[in-house]
Amino acid sequence: MDIKSAEFVISNTDYKKCPDSRMPEYAFIGRSNVGKSSLINMLTNKKGLAMTSSKPGKTLLINHFLINNNWHLVDLPGYGYATTGKKMREKLKSIIEDYILYREQLTAVFLLIDSRLEAQQIDLDFMVWLGENGVPFSIVFTKLDKLSNSRARENTDAYKAKLHEQWEELPPIFLTSSEKRQGRDELLSYIESINKTL
Repeated sequence: MDIKSAEFVISNTDYKKCPDSRMPEYAFIGRSNVGKSSLINMLTNKKGLAMTSSKPGKTLLINHFLINNNWHLVDLPGYGYATTGKKMREKLKSIIEDYILYREQLTAVFLLIDSRLEAQQIDLDFMVWLGENGVPFSIVFTKLDKLSNSRARENTDAYKAKLHEQWEELPPIFLTSSEKRQGRDELLSYIESINKTL
């Protein structure tokens, strides 16, 4: 897929106020500081499209970006940021869950995982929640450039083994590096293939 245009549309906290269109939406989500904004900027070829920050927990809104005038990329709030107060964590949980459960245009979720870390229970629980609610999702390993090839393979293989303890069949898995633009073609081709079936 060739990205000809990518523009910010709207930010809000309520799925009911999201763009009133019939276009498919692909939501990107992950724990805070997983590299979500960098990945979105890399995918869209627009450096400042999604705001990147070294400070975790920056995305607190549902952000819609219109891609090629025919689908939306949705940047969801990060989750699991420890220093966020309980009230804010519950608010974010509600924003995320309401969007995922009730947004009819949502076509698929991309769950971002830091390839340097062992499987985190919060991510595993989130996958189970997605599965239980019948939400199609893929796993996107980020920051592959921070590891050697052999270490990256070890880490991702260990993660897959952990997933096999709960899942008979694994969702699609993508290996990415925003720095090296790794995984871009695979992710965009996957989205394009889904769009063609709609």
